Order: sequence, then C-alpha cells, then structure tokens
Amino acid sequence: MTDLNRTIRVVLADDHELVLEGLRGLLERESDMTVVATATDGESLLAIIERERPDVVVMDLAMPTRDGLSCLREIRRRGMPVKVVILTAFGDGGALQSAWEMQADGFALKTDPPRQTIATIRNVAHGQIVFPRVVRQATDAAHAQGHSLLSRLTQRERDVLRLLAEGMPNAQIAERLVVQESTVKYHLQNIFQKLGVTNRTEAAQVYYREGGERSMLNADR
Repeated sequence: MTDLNRTIRVVLADDHELVLEGLRGLLERESDMTVVATATDGESLLAIIERERPDVVVMDLAMPTRDGLSCLREIRRRGMPVKVVILTAFGDGGALQSAWEMQADGFALKTDPPRQTIATIRNVAHGQIVFPRVVRQATDAAHAQGHSLLSRLTQRERDVLRLLAEGMPNAQIAERLVVQESTVKYHLQNIFQKLGVTNRTEAAQVYYREGGERSMLNADR
C-alpha cells in the first residue's frame, strides 16, 4: 500500500501515443501523482517496471510484443510489487474476467470520465480493489460451485499446462518432463480440446483464471 503522503509513481502503457499523452497530462496535474515512464509495447513495459519500480502501472489490453493480459501474467509470475490497472476501450466480459482472475487491481474504460479514471488509479495505489461488482460476483459463484476446467485434465496434461503457463516452449517442456517434443505436442492437442481453447495464450489464461496450481491440487482430492 502506498503512503498517503507520498507521490504515487505511475507507468503508462498503450500503443497509441495520443492516449499516452492525454493520460500523462491528466495525471501530471494531480499533486499526488507523477508519471515516471511510458511504454508502447508489452516487452518494453516489463523492462520499465523492473527499472523504475512504480507504484501503479496503467496499461491497455491490446499492445504489440505482449498484450496486457500476458504482461499481467508475467508481472504476477515474477512477483513484481506493482499495482495494475487495466485501461481499455472495450468492456469485453471475457477479458474483464481474465484480468480479475489474474489479479489485476483495477479496471477502467477509456470512455469513463477522466476524474473517475484518476480516482481508480489513486484508490488502487492506496490498496483498494476497483472492479465491477458483477465480475467479482460471477467469479465467486463459479468457485462456490466448485467447477474447474482443469479437473478435466490428466496429471501429465496438468504438468504440461503448468509449464506452458510459465512461458516455456515445447522443447523446454519436453526436457523438463523427460519426454519427446512430439509427446508434448500430443498433450497440448488434448489440453486445447478439453479446455475449449485454440492456442497457448488462451490455455494459459484458463490456467490462471481457474486458480493455477491451487486448482490443480484441489482437482486431485
């Protein structure tokens, strides 16, 4: 949680310069906020977070090299001590749900009034979670019912999915599990089919949305 008397250090990430400059202008007028850096792609954003150690990162979902959800997943995997606010033009239900499940701290639409967006950033910096109530309710209901897509997977498929979610390519997964790369590809085909996804990114999103290793442990009970 940020000290209430300390300036909130913010990093902005969006692939549209106009959005970056507009948001920077808004925040720089706030006496308790300062923009320490901006990024226009996901890889640059991760490097900037490592270097600047900001209090809050405000990022779009659609960015080159790494999209917002991929960045969020990597931020949490590395244990970076930064609050994350997703700022996007579209209130897509699936993306919103994924952001919540992957532990984003706040969500705002680019169409929201500027003061509302600033308030979201400030509240998140001070330790609050700012998300539409309907998203939290839907997630809580799903968990209460005990439904988990990961329970459909075999133990070896879970191992493959966990390593995939950590960002490993097929060759590295094969080496870690001491199997052929063709075996990994076979498992991935089954994983995609069982989870109802079409690619690695979507599979990783399901993994984190369903609670990752914690959910897999529960599936074994």
